Amino acid sequence: MEIQKAGLYTQSGAQVPLQGVDVSGELLGGHARVRVRQRYRNTESKPVEAVYVFPLPSDATLTAFSMECAGRRVQGVLKEREEAFRTYDDAVTAGHGAALLDQERPNVFTAQVGNLLPNEETLVEVEFLQAIQVEEGCVRWALPTLVAPRYIPGASSGDRSAHGWANPTDRVPDADRITPPVGDARYGLTLDLLISLGREVVVESPSHKLDLSRSEGSTRVKLSQPHVSLDRDLVLSIRSPDTSTPLTTLVTHRKGEEPGTFALTVVPDLLGMASGPKRQEVVFVVDTSGSMDGESLPQAQGALRLCLRHLREGDRFNIIAFENSFRLFSPEPVTFTQKTLEQADRWVSALRASGGTELLQPMVAAVQAVPDGVVVLLTDGQVGNESEILNSVMGARKTARIYSFGIGTNVSDVLLKDMAKQTGGAVEFIHPGERIDDKVVAQFSRALAPRVTGVEVHFEGVEASELAPAEPPQLVDGTPWSLFGRYTTPGSGKLVLKGKSGAETFSLSIPVTFPTQSDRPAVEKLWAAERIRAWQDAALVGRRAQALKDRIVQLALAHGIVTPYTSFVVVEERTAERRASGQPETRVVPVNAPAGWAMFGAAKQEEAEGGFDSMGASGGKALRKRSTTGSFQAVPAKPVPARGAIGGARPAAPGAPPPPAPMAPAPAASMAPPAEARISAVRKEAETAKKKGGFLGGLFKDKVQPLAQPEPLMDSMSDDAEAEEFAELSRDMPAAEAPMEPAHGADGGVGLLETQLASGLWAGTGAGAEPVRQARATALALLELLRQGITSSHALHGAQVKKAVEALLALVPQLGGAPDVAEFALGVAWLVAAGPRTRGRIAQAAQPIAGLSARLENEVALRQHVDTLATR
Repeated sequence: MEIQKAGLYTQSGAQVPLQGVDVSGELLGGHARVRVRQRYRNTESKPVEAVYVFPLPSDATLTAFSMECAGRRVQGVLKEREEAFRTYDDAVTAGHGAALLDQERPNVFTAQVGNLLPNEETLVEVEFLQAIQVEEGCVRWALPTLVAPRYIPGASSGDRSAHGWANPTDRVPDADRITPPVGDARYGLTLDLLISLGREVVVESPSHKLDLSRSEGSTRVKLSQPHVSLDRDLVLSIRSPDTSTPLTTLVTHRKGEEPGTFALTVVPDLLGMASGPKRQEVVFVVDTSGSMDGESLPQAQGALRLCLRHLREGDRFNIIAFENSFRLFSPEPVTFTQKTLEQADRWVSALRASGGTELLQPMVAAVQAVPDGVVVLLTDGQVGNESEILNSVMGARKTARIYSFGIGTNVSDVLLKDMAKQTGGAVEFIHPGERIDDKVVAQFSRALAPRVTGVEVHFEGVEASELAPAEPPQLVDGTPWSLFGRYTTPGSGKLVLKGKSGAETFSLSIPVTFPTQSDRPAVEKLWAAERIRAWQDAALVGRRAQALKDRIVQLALAHGIVTPYTSFVVVEERTAERRASGQPETRVVPVNAPAGWAMFGAAKQEEAEGGFDSMGASGGKALRKRSTTGSFQAVPAKPVPARGAIGGARPAAPGAPPPPAPMAPAPAASMAPPAEARISAVRKEAETAKKKGGFLGGLFKDKVQPLAQPEPLMDSMSDDAEAEEFAELSRDMPAAEAPMEPAHGADGGVGLLETQLASGLWAGTGAGAEPVRQARATALALLELLRQGITSSHALHGAQVKKAVEALLALVPQLGGAPDVAEFALGVAWLVAAGPRTRGRIAQAAQPIAGLSARLENEVALRQHVDTLATR
């Protein structure tokens, strides 16, 4: 008879002491308080030590650590890091129970739980706080669930101090502390989160199915399935039906006669100061490394195509694709035109994933190419040398701003956030299940949005001190801006923000009240955490650096905050038979492969069939050596090329012709079908498009002739040569193989917007000169978008509508021979334009057309009139 073993095991038979992870907490007002409870049970016959490397949000402030076993709960004590380790080691050696929590990176932590007794359950709980950021009435909360494998560059250097699969290298000295083994992680996740924001909310998740229950203005959120795999971020979107106001503006805490603490959030409206769009210079940097295989690279390609379509004619752009080396679309940034847009589409579509994630050199090249422009990075960010990359990029940069898209599951967000913060940019994370186009439009609009620089903060009527951040960040239109600080005397006054928006002077006055008493203790910890983050960013050396470290430790100990210099330790003193003898054997807890990572697909399948051992998951035995020139975790399945091998890498010289890519289907240059045909297909194909997967399904169809490799852009041709090349490209693409577009009725207008030309217009057919055809086609397209509720004020697609209206206004002087088309175009432009300045320009252009000015005063009559004109 076969005896079944109880508990969790790796394929090699090693027992896994972690049984599950339970997340609970509250989202209350301006902050979230979250508890992550890890359940351990030792099913072996002897005491063991569990080592678990896990992630938390990089902006989290750790505030508590505790351990519970045999019905007894013991609170952790915050100590300096080395002192905490000595306390833990002494307790384990003496046979007591103990747990240690170390911060490896801002978003990577290690829990060590020593002397887990046989058949006894031990609970370890971590508590953290987060400030809630509200944008357009929507709260976004994400909890990472695993530390994903990272590319580790450099040569092996130094001694190991942990159980990761990678050795320390000269470029990533803590590599062994941030590379937990990927294996058979059968423990699961549960969620119990109470959301109480003072109003009714709608809660959604693109990552997990939810079970919601509501009572007395609160919503309790649980997962529909118990014990789900920890292989992707847990993402919640929480929005109010009324998105016109932020959930909180000023939150304070003050007890007795002690100094008070405040957290202020402002969402600036700067559109009224925009003097007109300036020409932009943009470099797109797209990750094509092996870790982008699976769903990630197609998502990045789709996001990049959408970014390109938000540029304006006359803007300049370039594209850099990188893995072990990098290659450029063009030796220098090129002017954005319809031709370069289509060539860029072809180049991007032929990209394939392979190699390592050598991000340093392409990012340096990007910030040097557009010294005062914008860099857009599309990556999964799985790198180990974040500090080296950040320092090199900042050293090469002039004033360029960096905007990043973190694509896919378990992106390493610290580097992306740091680059955004230090350059005045921003970062967006696109999780599986989320619409890429929504994220891209919001992010790219932010990159080009009006902003106030050189911000100065002045308090009038009240006094504030110890502000964090000490250097106020830029104000960006529609983006939350936060300031933390202290006050000693209650009272009312105002905060005045001053700065420059281009050549214009900016000033904003905000009334504030600092109360005598207020009970929001989380604000104090959030202030302390922001102060510590600012201090950590200071580039000091020598004795001043040591003094700053001492201040960080002092503030962290005073407020109970984990930092790279402080750790939580908890000791359960044991007696009699519960006191262990000897040193416990170590059990390293394996983590899941991230969802969507194709590089682990074969390994997962083989492992499911019992074909191999999960590397590093069997415990404290010998550790495998890694490559000396850079490494990615080796998965013992089908052969995978070394991710970090430098030998044989292609030269990364800017301007070098791109090398051949593997043969694969790739869309050719998109020849946008006429708007009239596109619009007439809406009603016929709406249901069909739903069945075919909507926007993304249409975007990645292999309906065209495959390309063998990305095409370099030849930017030194004569006009005749360019025309000939363009004609040749057009001839090469059979008409029957033109890309199929999704019906707009099924995708909220995205498919129609995707056919917008670089000029902002739409292509047209029929009689008349090209300006007449384009004006009519653009008016028809805008009328269809209007029917779907998309105008210039639309939160996501308004920028493209504004672009089309501006293009029509520029085209109207060329429509003298077609007054009906001019009247149709201006009438539709008025209906979709929301801004008074734009409508003023439309009214001025309408004056020569008999009767149109009067119709502009009656939108109902105007709508009927343009519907009539549309049928002519």
